[in-house]
Amino acid sequence: MSSKFSRLDRFISQKTLIKRKDIRLLLAQKRIQVDGQIAVDTHQLVGPFNQIILDRKVLQQRRAQYWMLNKPTGVVSATKDDIHKTVIDLLDSDCASDLHIVGRLDLNSSGLILLTNDGSWSSALTRPEKKIPKRYLVDLANKISEDYIQAFANGMYFAYEDIITLPAKLSIITDKRAEVELLEGKYHQIKRMFGRFRNPVLALHRTSIGELHLSPELQPGQYRALSDAEIQCISNSD
Repeated sequence: MSSKFSRLDRFISQKTLIKRKDIRLLLAQKRIQVDGQIAVDTHQLVGPFNQIILDRKVLQQRRAQYWMLNKPTGVVSATKDDIHKTVIDLLDSDCASDLHIVGRLDLNSSGLILLTNDGSWSSALTRPEKKIPKRYLVDLANKISEDYIQAFANGMYFAYEDIITLPAKLSIITDKRAEVELLEGKYHQIKRMFGRFRNPVLALHRTSIGELHLSPELQPGQYRALSDAEIQCISNSD
């Protein structure tokens, strides 16, 4: 999903089929408003979240949405699914429209999921070159040794993709619990990395993406809107 900007005359022409050369007259007659202000320039850039009104008719009035959700296990990171409940199903209908998921988790994993309708913002989180860290708490079937730390830091070769994973940071919390920090998100990456030690993952819970931390007061299935500061910490992370 993109959040591209376009010229005001092009946007209105596409929405109304009015010829672009005729939109100058509409501007001169003060019949077009952008975000409550009379528009005067055909070259003005408008984005997906500007309110645009022509002759009191609203041509666009989308509200940017940014949500943090604590995904329970057994819920899929998808907008639709014929079998399982989705993270979208957990939202009230008045805020679920037009959202997409940023940072998916598999069915049996839990924790921080972000949802938005702002494609530029989500791209800033998911572009590989950004290398935004994601942190997970991992519970394991068997004891963890110090050998794991260096193996994760060195990266591991995945033959199926013919790649070596980026260095990952592993911190031992207890003999069967660790925190893992990734700079990427390959398919089932954490489970596959622990699989090299024949140590099955029993539970996987994401606690943060970049500077966004899952709020401790959010119970599984609960969500809240991001604050302006939280939104900006991603927008300003270049």
